[in-house]
Amino acid sequence: MRRSITAALTALAATAAFTLSAGPALASPPTPPSASTAATELASLTVKTEGSTTGYSRDKFPHWITQSGSCDTREEVLKRDGTGVKVDSSCQPTAGSWYSVYDKTTFTDSSDVDIDHIVPLAEAWKSGASGWTQAKRQEFANNLTISQLIAVSASSNRSKGDRDPSEWQPTNTAVHCIYARYWIWVKYTYKLSLQSAEKTALQQMLGTC
Repeated sequence: MRRSITAALTALAATAAFTLSAGPALASPPTPPSASTAATELASLTVKTEGSTTGYSRDKFPHWITQSGSCDTREEVLKRDGTGVKVDSSCQPTAGSWYSVYDKTTFTDSSDVDIDHIVPLAEAWKSGASGWTQAKRQEFANNLTISQLIAVSASSNRSKGDRDPSEWQPTNTAVHCIYARYWIWVKYTYKLSLQSAEKTALQQMLGTC
């Protein structure tokens, strides 16, 4: 009986790891709602023409703020998303490795890693955040309780820029399902609007789940 239970748990863990990254079983953002729930959430979002970036500045989304002790948001994500991460007294990583699910690359130098906002700050601005208070924008830019932040390669993050899923998707197609679920969870949580092409792209990505 013990062996059967152990085998079942091992299989379940392996499935979860594959679903997350189709690569090494590493830490990640909080698990988003299921694909079926994501589809329901997506259907509830307002579809409208995207706003402009007039007045936008990254400074209007203050980050990275102190999260605990000497650790700011970036450092907390590096600790969460890495393997074997060690930090010094100022919370700077001194050891560890990071697997970027966007492009299936691994790094041992934290300077090669960016913390991506799943829904980019400029995208949020054009989707409704321009009308928020600065305090709410700060919360959005540093939110660790939903899937808004993830450690990825600097090159993939900069390739993505401020683009939505109709314009950019991870080159690692195995994570398109969970990337869509991440994106939808963030937009649903903050009641941000989306464009028609963006919605279509997300529906197609959910179709890979």
